[in-house]
Order: sequence, then C-alpha cells, then structure tokens
Amino acid sequence: MWKVENCLAGLKSLSYHESPPMKFSCKTSDFLHALQLASRAISGQQALPILNNVLIEVEGKRCTVSATDLELSIVTSFEASIENEGAITVPAKAILNFAQYNTDTEVLLETIEGTQLKCVSSHAKTLISGEASNEFPTISKIEKENSLSIATGPLLEALNKVTFSSARSTLRPVLAGAYARIEKGKLILVATDSYRLSEFAVQADLDASDISCIIPTKVLEELRAVLGAQKPGKEEKKEEKEEKDEEESSKKKTKQEMKIVLSSQQIELQVGSTRLLSRLIEGKFPDYQQIIPKEVKTRAVLPVKDLTTVVKRMHYFAKEMNNNLTLSFTKQGVHIATPQTQLGKDETTLDAEVTGNDNKIALSSSYLLDFLGHMEEELVEVGVTDSMHPALFRLPSSDRYLHLIMPLRIQEE
Repeated sequence: MWKVENCLAGLKSLSYHESPPMKFSCKTSDFLHALQLASRAISGQQALPILNNVLIEVEGKRCTVSATDLELSIVTSFEASIENEGAITVPAKAILNFAQYNTDTEVLLETIEGTQLKCVSSHAKTLISGEASNEFPTISKIEKENSLSIATGPLLEALNKVTFSSARSTLRPVLAGAYARIEKGKLILVATDSYRLSEFAVQADLDASDISCIIPTKVLEELRAVLGAQKPGKEEKKEEKEEKDEEESSKKKTKQEMKIVLSSQQIELQVGSTRLLSRLIEGKFPDYQQIIPKEVKTRAVLPVKDLTTVVKRMHYFAKEMNNNLTLSFTKQGVHIATPQTQLGKDETTLDAEVTGNDNKIALSSSYLLDFLGHMEEELVEVGVTDSMHPALFRLPSSDRYLHLIMPLRIQEE
C-alpha cells in the first residue's frame, strides 16, 4: 500500500503550481458538480491541513478542480469563461457551502492578494481564505504501461454487485480491494472478505491479456459514484429515441466508455472529463476459484423480493444468534427458520422450484440481506452442496455473476 509517511517525504520533491491572479465565471451547477466529485477524495483524517482543500485551476477554456488524500486523487474539469488564468487552493467545506446554497445560475470567481477567493453572484458575495496553489501537491499522470477502454454500463453493474463483498478492515490489505484480471476478452472483478465472495465478468472487446491487479475498494466505490452521475437523463434518452434515421451511428456515438490506464503500481480511471488516480494494492489475491463448488446437489430458484422480505423479518430474531438462519430445501419449497432465542423465533416456507436432493444449510442473515440488496433481478438461484460448503448464488438471467456465502454451524433444535 502507499504509506502516508512515504508520501509526506515525497512532498518536498514535488513540483509546484504558479499562482497568478485568477478571474473566471461559470455556471453554478457545473462548479458545484465538479466540487462534489473532487471532494470525494478527501478523507476524514488528513495527514496535512492542506489536504482538506481543493485545488482550483483555470486555463484556456476550462476550470479544473482537484483533491487528494495521498492515496486517492480525483481531478475533474468543466467549461468556463476565463478572463485571467490562475490557480488557488481553498478549504473544500467552505467552497462547497457557497456553491451548494447559492441559488444564482452564474457565479464569478476571482483571487484577491493571491490567497483570497472572492465568489460573487447576483444575490451573494462570499470571501474565502485560501492558500497559494504551490502549497498543494502536484497530481501527476501515471506512467502508462497498459490501457484499455470499457463500456460504463456493464462496469457500473459489476461494481454494484462486487465491491460490497470486500473487507472493510485493512488487516489483510489484499482483501480491502477488488482483484481485476483480463481473460478471454472479459474483465473479471472479484472481491471477498473471506466470509463471502462476489465475481462478475464484464464482456468487452479487449485485446489486452495477462493483466491483473488489486484495486482499492475505495477507488472503485468512488468510480461507481462518478459513473452513476454520468447516467443520461430522461431528456437525453428521449432525444436518442427520436433519432431513428441515424440509429446505428447514434449508438456508436452515444455509447459511453471509460479508459483504464495501468502501471505496475498505479491505476488511472478516466470517465469523461474526470480522472481518478490511485496506488494499486501490493500482494497476492487468494486462489478463490478452489472454493467455488464445481457441482451442487440442490438448486432452488427464488423470487428476490419475497426472499428479501422474509430475511428482513427474520433478521430481528437471527441477530440474537450470530445472524443464524437455517434454509431447508425440499420438493415442497425452501423452509427458512431462526433458532429459538430469548426474543422468540420465526419460520416460513417459500414456494420455489427445487431440483436435486433434499438439503440444509445455515447462512448469515446479514450477508444474505447485503447480497439481496444489490440485486435488481427478479429471481436468484441458490445452489447447495451440503451444510459444510459455501452456498452458491447465481442469476438465472445471466451467467456473468456468482456470489458465495460461507456456511454457519446449524443450530440444533
């Protein structure tokens, strides 16, 4: 991992920005959107006070807003009307407060005495104390070794279905990220905290091969936020639908893609005018494929909505006994029950299409809810070998995704 002390030591050798007087105007909504994106790189506890700031730079016809916590950097830009080029760094909370609660359409920003940022609109005038831009560490592009482009839609789906399974603790750094590899024209993302695992294969026209790395989960969660903000609105969708005469060419033009640039230690994710840069996680990801059941003895197809409702109800009792839920599979359906607790117990039988042997397994209600909460499909398939092996979840509508949940000890009545 990129250690903070190494970053601090490296700040002395960084190049710095000049800070001439700056003056430009822009749409308040564009400015706010850029600030909201970039400031996501700012973590709660910063090693240096300057890292609570955003860097605002204007050059040519664009305004660029940047932020970093020395682990993750986010850089984004938008069009602006520039009178004087320049740069300044200001506290993120202060400038966000101004932009968020300013109801005027346009805003004029200019520096005063180098370190003061005056923000003026029709009904507001705010002065924010900042610092010279040369106090802010330079965010450099990475040394390119490999690059690939991928459609944003499938990637966003993969992120939604994978990253929640990664470890939230950094005790085992390799589990605090998602393992990414290129295989037979597919980008495969995998995450696990050793108690559950998610894998999603994104179909793509990828010529690259022999590429694998571990990407910090934080980076991918921020990428998910950026991609979510890139979704076309209803008006855009309507306009695309009306362009029937140019349907094929329109598809090619409107197909949203992002670029991934890799070096041996860093990754850069480019989405439109926004870049996310981060160190990769060093280490070897576990050989997870050996725990995926090759064959299951029982399969059941269940409605996601019904299963979610039942597990939510039973979680009240299950959490008293290590979130333990017992699922029993028979030809009559899937019987789900909680152990007897001081609060009581709960049980029900869901109608389901069950094939194979009768079977039983105990699973965490918390992990089940986490998994089901990321499903947008109507049906989910559960595969069970026995009570000692992980439950295998797949989507009947797609073979691109799988999810594992390790079993708990069955509580005897």
